[in-house]
Amino acid sequence: MKLKHKREKKIPQLNTSALPDLVFTVLFFFMIVTHMRQNDVKVQVTVPEGEQLQQFQKKHATVTIYVGKSSDGKVSIQVDNTLTDEENLAKVLLDERNMMADVERDEFTVALKADRDVPIGVIAEIKTILQKINVLHVNYSATGQNVKEEVFTNR
Repeated sequence: MKLKHKREKKIPQLNTSALPDLVFTVLFFFMIVTHMRQNDVKVQVTVPEGEQLQQFQKKHATVTIYVGKSSDGKVSIQVDNTLTDEENLAKVLLDERNMMADVERDEFTVALKADRDVPIGVIAEIKTILQKINVLHVNYSATGQNVKEEVFTNR
């Protein structure tokens, strides 16, 4: 009589050959759907409320100016990621415009996000500087009742 040897039953190994494809697909998905913040806001900005607001569409040739109180309590101006003052604002904006392509320079727009407690004299001074360097497309940010943030276009 022959005895059969009992073989140990092994659990088959998990096939991981498709795992890198899956990881890169998920990574690609999150890279597409995630909104990357371009500017680190260094000043405190609480935009005022408005009633007649429109959504701003053309953001490709736009430079954002943030006006608000900095950590030391003084009114500060930030252009994209650069803190500046009123004296250097024109130079910073001209540098930003010169870095753009020729086609975008014609559509150069400034989005002004100012804190509601900033004195109107500071905003008027910024508008004067923008007029001197021939920046005529200015958008003002505000919040509405049903929207988080909209922009009033002054063209």
